[in-house]
Amino acid sequence: MDLNTIKQFLYEYDGPDMNIMEVCGSHTAAIAKNGIPGLLSKKIHLISGPGCPVCVTPSAYIDRLLELAKQENTCVVTFGDLLRVPGSEKSLRMIKGEGGRVEMVYSPMDILEMAEKEPETCFVFAAVGFETTTPVYALLMQELVKYDIKNVKLLTALKTMPEAIGFLCENGAPINGFIAPGHVSVVTGSRIFEPIAKKYGLPFGVSGFEGAEILTALYAIVKMRGQGCVINCYPAVVTAEGNVDAQASVEKYFEPADAVWRGMGSIPGSGRILRKEYAAFDAGSRDLTEDKKKNQACRCDQVLMGKIKPTECPLFGKVCTPLKPQGACMVSTEGNCFSWYSNHRVV
Repeated sequence: MDLNTIKQFLYEYDGPDMNIMEVCGSHTAAIAKNGIPGLLSKKIHLISGPGCPVCVTPSAYIDRLLELAKQENTCVVTFGDLLRVPGSEKSLRMIKGEGGRVEMVYSPMDILEMAEKEPETCFVFAAVGFETTTPVYALLMQELVKYDIKNVKLLTALKTMPEAIGFLCENGAPINGFIAPGHVSVVTGSRIFEPIAKKYGLPFGVSGFEGAEILTALYAIVKMRGQGCVINCYPAVVTAEGNVDAQASVEKYFEPADAVWRGMGSIPGSGRILRKEYAAFDAGSRDLTEDKKKNQACRCDQVLMGKIKPTECPLFGKVCTPLKPQGACMVSTEGNCFSWYSNHRVV
């Protein structure tokens, strides 16, 4: 359909109010970048969901990384966003300033060269992510096993989207449709969302990350209101079955497990942990279930579930800013609160 026709429909829509949640942090950033809220009818409300991996990482996981960073002959290796995530008391950035060893990389595979140069050091990769990044950690595991590398371990906080979306639907999230995560769908296939769509009678629109692609997905979701279906609006890279080789690789090294989502609690079957036969490569990932708030007034849990806007949190923009985040939603550029604060998003 012609893009101008889609834009006109979305701007002039006058049907029942629709709350549409994007569950991918990259979509949250793309929606703000493209000014999409300003192109929509006042009856279409966009809500950011729990799609930022560092935002939903529990405080116990961060605290475990802090312990490891302070240990002798141990180095924590991580992506940049995780450095600022607050644990129950401190962050990795603070621990590094106090003398703990923390290194930032752009690829998990960089740890292999680090481990070869310093065989006396144990390098622990902070393996955080969704279905998109888990295959990369499976590839890393393949190399560790193949070359019998003993001074590299993983501390995992890997999560899966369908179970989290089901949790939102079961617990009162006011959602009428979902923009399904495009990157995740490349790996899992669009078919993975069909059981949830049918169970709750909600439309899912798989979308890319360009403005036109997001608008097309929104059009499909609004048009299919009340119908339990999955519409693949990203067919150039997403298929129904997904990347079966990547799925098999993940299955080889990881198994499903219950996982704690920061602010949302434990969600059954929503995580991936190393299989027991690879326990020697695990830096203590199991049973990291505690989730203490740095500031008890933080309402990240309700923000993540779409029950309130970031601006309705009493800390937002006052004591909680990107420079001094009190909750995980303000840490990452893909976080709900960070996006609102940085882009003055109006919905």
